[in-house]
Amino acid sequence: MKICAVVLAAGQGKRMNAEVAKQYLLLKEKPVLFYSLYAFEQSQVDDIVLVVGEGEAEYCQREIVDKYQFSKVRAIVQGGKERYHSVAAGLKACEECDIVLIHDGARPFVNRQIIQNAVDGVRQYRACVVGMPVKDTIKIATTDGYIESTPNRSTVWMVQTPQAFFYDLIAPAYEKLLAQEDKLKEQGVNITDDAMVAEHFTGQKVKIVEGSYQNIKITTPEDLKTAEAFLDKKR
Repeated sequence: MKICAVVLAAGQGKRMNAEVAKQYLLLKEKPVLFYSLYAFEQSQVDDIVLVVGEGEAEYCQREIVDKYQFSKVRAIVQGGKERYHSVAAGLKACEECDIVLIHDGARPFVNRQIIQNAVDGVRQYRACVVGMPVKDTIKIATTDGYIESTPNRSTVWMVQTPQAFFYDLIAPAYEKLLAQEDKLKEQGVNITDDAMVAEHFTGQKVKIVEGSYQNIKITTPEDLKTAEAFLDKKR
């Protein structure tokens, strides 16, 4: 089976309060994006499709793919306004694969074990996401900030990426999403991850497999400091 990784690097990262998009910020002298690409380069993944922002393809080719000699990056494509637009663009660029892993390029601590868990999970269940049980008590709040309910913590997970699917399952689901995009917006449906797309348009149950508490997403300046601390511990 041919395995492809779609790595998303088209976000603007406004919460970082930086002029440079978060995936290009330096983390111990290398761009944040380097680390996830390196993990997939060293894994059993056959091809990598990198999805970038408008006008960034040439920069990524020169300053990341060529500079660090990522031989598995087969295509660099332009993303869209929303995350799901970028995923759809990435899926179109890997039509010949059997399994696709969709990963946020701002999660630098994906590793070979997490990737292996995702691949094993999708082979068994057809659709899976990596994640970890929450450590804190979670509260569901009303729109005006009062506690409405407290879910059982044993059933609440933090969902991460990669999220893995058989290609013939997730690609048609994204086509349906794009075709119904306006209608879903009118209904107030907010698609936040790939599992939601699979669940909503195919009815496929999505299995959660083990990720890592270190598999964080770089979203704020504090996250970057945490990531630096993780790297310091590895040295």
